Amino acid sequence: MIPVFLIVIIIIVVIFLLLLWGYNNRFVVLDNRIRNSFAQIDVQLKKRADLVPNLMESVKGYMKHEQKMIREVTEARKALVSANNTKDMAKRIKAGDMLQNALKSIFAIAENYPKLRANENFLHLQQELSAIEDKVAYARQFYNDSILAYENSIKMFPGSLFAGILSKKAKEFMKIPEAERKPVKVKF
Repeated sequence: MIPVFLIVIIIIVVIFLLLLWGYNNRFVVLDNRIRNSFAQIDVQLKKRADLVPNLMESVKGYMKHEQKMIREVTEARKALVSANNTKDMAKRIKAGDMLQNALKSIFAIAENYPKLRANENFLHLQQELSAIEDKVAYARQFYNDSILAYENSIKMFPGSLFAGILSKKAKEFMKIPEAERKPVKVKF
């Protein structure tokens, strides 16, 4: 007959192994969700970058003397496309923000060209870019929500115990650049 204390030890070890297995699977799911949400940001940034040449063609005819602005948008787009080929999240976010700022300048200058503002192609592209900006914002929020779920899981007991055993480390939230934190000034 097997001693009772040995049966208790075996039961404890089995429970521990089941918990370890369960938490490992939870960490894998959360990590995959984080990678997927970051990939969704890339998809939206790529879509935005792909729309830029069409936008530029619509704008070029109206803004021949605004070549500097057109160059800035083109360079920002190139930076975004090349950044998407790296694994450096900060570089990708910076390139996306550069393109976003350059596009804001284009739309601000378009205010001086009533025919451009009324052009169907320009309006359609502007609406598409606006929709993509919303999707980028949503994707960034989903990414941070995924990081939050992961962080809670590895920092709360008993998850913290298993995270230590499985060498799970904290991950970075996506941060807003300091320049975008300043309040917007509205002038009439």
